[in-house]
Amino acid sequence: MWISNAFAQTGTGSDSGGLMGFLPILLMFVVLYFIMIRPQMKRQKETRLMLEALAVGDEVITIGGILGKVNAIRDQNVIVEIAAGTEVIMQKGAVTMVLPKGTLKAA
Repeated sequence: MWISNAFAQTGTGSDSGGLMGFLPILLMFVVLYFIMIRPQMKRQKETRLMLEALAVGDEVITIGGILGKVNAIRDQNVIVEIAAGTEVIMQKGAVTMVLPKGTLKAA
């Protein structure tokens, strides 16, 4: 015949199964947590605190890059004045950053 017989190999006596087999996978999850999940959770917490501290008179930047001054705050909406006499109603989540006071006057 052209194909030779295959025989089972005997064990070497050292079993590296169990915890040692899962160690690389466990290590990957730990690294993934510290590199991706933890910083994202920290960023979400900072954003939530910033939106809770939002007050009338704050100068903000929105997701679309619009700069304006908060004129009123409702439950989930904010009224932002983007120019003299021009107000826009937007969701609180659209606010990405609160600027220091007086920033819009300098621009």
